[in-house]
Amino acid sequence: MVMTLTVNGETRTVDVPPNTPLLWVLRDDLELKGTKYSCGVAVCGACTVDLDGTPTRSCVTPVAAAQGRRITTIEGLGAGELHALQQAWIDLEVPQCGYCQSGMLMQAAALLASNRDPTDEQIDNHMAGNLCRCGTYLRVREAIKRAAREVSHG
Repeated sequence: MVMTLTVNGETRTVDVPPNTPLLWVLRDDLELKGTKYSCGVAVCGACTVDLDGTPTRSCVTPVAAAQGRRITTIEGLGAGELHALQQAWIDLEVPQCGYCQSGMLMQAAALLASNRDPTDEQIDNHMAGNLCRCGTYLRVREAIKRAAREVSHG
């Protein structure tokens, strides 16, 4: 089935079954490899993308559910430049293996879009569904706080 998607501000057309997970359409059909596959059952957050302002697990979201909605992947987060979160991630050396980071960044971006000054508790609650096997949670929290300061004062 031919579907039209808006991905990172661009209109893209794909011909896939409507129940194909959005993750595979992004990675295989649109060649956007930044969104990662990990668990396949929406519990780890590595596949998180923004769907109309909501962090969404693309591994369990059928592509048909994304038609007519704005999809933002890690490749579109900064709209051509580094997002404040991406810069904070670099400055604070957040990633170790880096595998979970695109999902972490997309989840964090949704938080900052709705809350420019989150508390530690709000950050922890919002990020709780994103797993990091390397355990960089404290650096993730600090990077979100740094980016929040930058977004609020920058």
